[in-house]
Amino acid sequence: MGSVICAASFQPRRKYESTIRPRIRQLQAAWPDAAAVRGFQTRLAMEDLAVAMNFNSPRRVATARGITDLLVTNGIDTRNDLHAWFDHEAGRTALLVVKGVGPKTVDYIGNLVGRSKIAVDVHLRAFAAEAGVSGLKYEQLQEGSEETAALLGHEPGGLEHAVWRFMSQSG
Repeated sequence: MGSVICAASFQPRRKYESTIRPRIRQLQAAWPDAAAVRGFQTRLAMEDLAVAMNFNSPRRVATARGITDLLVTNGIDTRNDLHAWFDHEAGRTALLVVKGVGPKTVDYIGNLVGRSKIAVDVHLRAFAAEAGVSGLKYEQLQEGSEETAALLGHEPGGLEHAVWRFMSQSG
């Protein structure tokens, strides 16, 4: 769960493959007890996350701490707990209260724990713009993309990831 929290907190506007993925793997090796949220929270109390992630960003560390505290407060400790929590709109809404968490981050966290959603990011917006679709709000682009996935017989998260991979390699 520490890796889910860190991926969501540190990934925005960074190259995942070259910047975030190696740091997540390093964190998983160094903090094996952070597989559960409570273990991650304990590590956060004892060690410096910026050092563990080799990523000096007080704002992103604060977001990771905020997500962690919220999950602990709500009894969320495992991926299965978080997956089930997303069944309730209140869980998604609570995450949006954490500073640094927006709709894209909530959807991205959901994807990381097995929820298939379109997490609208700069790559998906650029892809849509190249197709002549621009100026849509997050929810509009997400809904249109999810309808497209359904028409094509794809999981929404799978289509979003395919677009993300294509755009991140071409841009």
